[in-house]
Amino acid sequence: MAIDFSNINSVWASVLAETLYRLGLTTAIVCPGSRSTPLAIAFAQHPQIEAIPILDERSASFFALGKARQTHVPVALVCTSGTAGANFYPAVIEAREGRVPLLVLTGDRPAEMRDCNAGQTIDQQKLFGSYPNGYSELAVPSLDLLPYLRQVLIQAWERTLYPVAGAVHLNLPFRDPLAPIPQAQTQTLAAQFPADFFTAVEETGGQIASCRPSLQTSIPAQWLQPRGILIAGVAQPNSPLDYCAAIAHLAKTLGLPVLAEALSPLRNFAELNPYLVSTYGLMLRDAELADKLAPDWVIRVGEMPTSKELRQWLAKTQPRQWIIDEGDRNLDPLHGKTTHFRLSIEQLAVLMPNQPQPPTPYLHLWCETEQQFRQAIDGTLSNTTAWFEGKAAWLLSQHLPPATPLFVANSMPVRDMESFWQPGNLQIRPCFNRGANGIDGTLSTALGMAHRQQSSVLLTGDLALLHDTNGFLMRHKFVGHLTIVLINNNGGGIFESLPIAQFDPPFEEFFATPQAIDFAKLSATYGVEYERMQSWQQLVQRLNPLPTQGIRILEICTDRKADAQWRRKKIKSTFA
Repeated sequence: MAIDFSNINSVWASVLAETLYRLGLTTAIVCPGSRSTPLAIAFAQHPQIEAIPILDERSASFFALGKARQTHVPVALVCTSGTAGANFYPAVIEAREGRVPLLVLTGDRPAEMRDCNAGQTIDQQKLFGSYPNGYSELAVPSLDLLPYLRQVLIQAWERTLYPVAGAVHLNLPFRDPLAPIPQAQTQTLAAQFPADFFTAVEETGGQIASCRPSLQTSIPAQWLQPRGILIAGVAQPNSPLDYCAAIAHLAKTLGLPVLAEALSPLRNFAELNPYLVSTYGLMLRDAELADKLAPDWVIRVGEMPTSKELRQWLAKTQPRQWIIDEGDRNLDPLHGKTTHFRLSIEQLAVLMPNQPQPPTPYLHLWCETEQQFRQAIDGTLSNTTAWFEGKAAWLLSQHLPPATPLFVANSMPVRDMESFWQPGNLQIRPCFNRGANGIDGTLSTALGMAHRQQSSVLLTGDLALLHDTNGFLMRHKFVGHLTIVLINNNGGGIFESLPIAQFDPPFEEFFATPQAIDFAKLSATYGVEYERMQSWQQLVQRLNPLPTQGIRILEICTDRKADAQWRRKKIKSTFA
């Protein structure tokens, strides 16, 4: 393991070089300069990487391009700060147009030395515009951030190759000392450095070739060991049935509980999967139970689920993790021991044997706990007659017409879906804007989803709807029907669960931001049908059948402070 523990910069740069070597790097082209000193030393001293110094950056970049074009393996290209990197531009353009893999590493000064007349400093952010496959500025080196560094490098390496080869630019700021002058804080790290730190790196390097496009992926041996789980994150696949069937096949073959995010099709095709778990967010609030359920390994399909409890649990337990996703994104915000398999769950299912594993005691524990918690949730909500906003999602899961497209707004609606959406077989089709998780464009997106489709539903809070009321201007061009189930708690209910809620002022005015809008009058302004719900039974009656034309608002008025109290007290008392 070629790690230089002289100082923080040398550890950082040598971990970078070792990670890239284990991913498959054999050649680094290094241009001279001061700010890139840690990188130059790391590549020069690595015994398995050929480091070639070239004075002229433009020549260096085309040299690297020629090497990479011949071998089809990314070549690292290193330079210092300032205008040095600008000389790489023509080669980066050629790499894009010619589909040649390059990894461009530009040294830079830290943020405090920019825009203050420091020497050899320019704006290097996205220096090459839109030509690279990807760009990232790394954090200033820190011993605490080595897992983050590993994850960024894995992602960058893959993006030079997939889905189309090209350049990836990483900008790397360094503070002094740039030379490997010894620092006391790094000396103890040598004895404590994790022996398995590069495990996920080695597996990822091998999988890049095997997953495209021949699909000769070998099943990891750990998948046949007990105490594994499958987590299905937010997803909107082209064929929900095929997607759910593939996950069910994988779960049955390996004997895995399936923790199913509500913003995926799984809970709406429940009969396919006997190991479905929907109440994990509540289970994991019990510390003792969370410890009993802790997995040794995880297969995650797609993005991370919404549940904060699940994320915290995974961060604490740090299981070995495989992410199944055919895209080129980094889907590991926890920076764990993670390997990305760049293929779809449907493709992976084809590789799995047809012989199912017998259920284990660990699987039985998950399924029995799910049954207990599901009964408790359903019983509690069934007996709740007050206007608790979480009940809306629970009722939608049971009473919408089959295969209804359902757009779910961000903030509280997605969390209520995650907590309360009941598994069933209605094949409801959830839709969402979970890329950046914002509330902008909620109505317009829902109208676009519903246009010339089956009658559809939008579940939203008042602020998300008000943020995009201009969407109603499309009503004369809209073909189809959209029912808007509006949870009006006069403000941002999600903030009631955050620590800032204890500080008022300024909480109510600056965070909850109540707007006090009369939605009946707003609806009349746009010529939209409106009805305020007087009971849960009335809501159920309005959900099935749905109209076939127009836009309709069904308003449910709730008290966000009472709702927050319900969540704290009722959930605690029910599952204590």
